[in-house]
Amino acid sequence: MRTAVAPEGPGWRREDTALVSVLPEAETGTNAGKETVERVRDVVRNEFPGARVGGSGALFIDSTRAIYGNFPLVLAAIGAATFVLLARASRSLVLAAQAVFLNLPSIGAAYGVLVWQHGYGSEAIWEIEATGAIIAWVPLMTFDFLIGLSMDYEVFMLSRMREEYDEDGSTQKAVVEGIGRIWRLVTSAALILFLAFVALASIPGTDVKIMATGLGAGILIDATILRALLVPGLVSMTGRWTWWLPSWAARLLRVPPSPVAPNEAAD
Repeated sequence: MRTAVAPEGPGWRREDTALVSVLPEAETGTNAGKETVERVRDVVRNEFPGARVGGSGALFIDSTRAIYGNFPLVLAAIGAATFVLLARASRSLVLAAQAVFLNLPSIGAAYGVLVWQHGYGSEAIWEIEATGAIIAWVPLMTFDFLIGLSMDYEVFMLSRMREEYDEDGSTQKAVVEGIGRIWRLVTSAALILFLAFVALASIPGTDVKIMATGLGAGILIDATILRALLVPGLVSMTGRWTWWLPSWAARLLRVPPSPVAPNEAAD
């Protein structure tokens, strides 16, 4: 802590109360700044019952804790709902599980790009020194955008693969035809979004610049590595089990079942 002040005057003191301003040495978004706020709260709680700690630093810590405290539960709920909807749309438990699982690498890679508080990439790309902290809403908004956009691509691709498999009963042909027919649409949409986020990242605001850079990187990785390589590769590896939807799950989802074929049609 740098200093604490409590001047005399009606603006600072009223009856038996007083306003004390604490100025920390470190920014509140850093670990050192958070520790300072917690130490101040401990002193106030123990020595001055009834007193309160406020200000932008305390508000930042409380809002971050409120936003991300239940984030694992929210993530699990989103994953479960996405799994159910994709299982119904693709008539496959395996395809739905693959789609949910493969969203994690692109979001994780985008979060890696967001590590500007240590200066990783920010100086090389935008000539911005380490920020020391990231504002609380940036990771949350990045997650929201990426989960929605990546699922759009996933639905396009899996729906087309499902149609091809229903026609010929060949997983290999479903992968080839599905990628071949939908790839130009997915690539064009991803390129448009990537360029839009690049333009958004050129504005002076650091917070928006950080988010736009992470989103652009996430879209690029999702469209090139995940959808072009990992998704078709994983579908090919699981083979005929890719399309498995047992009777009990079909009844719950109210769609026709999709049993595992004993042998697939020749390519």
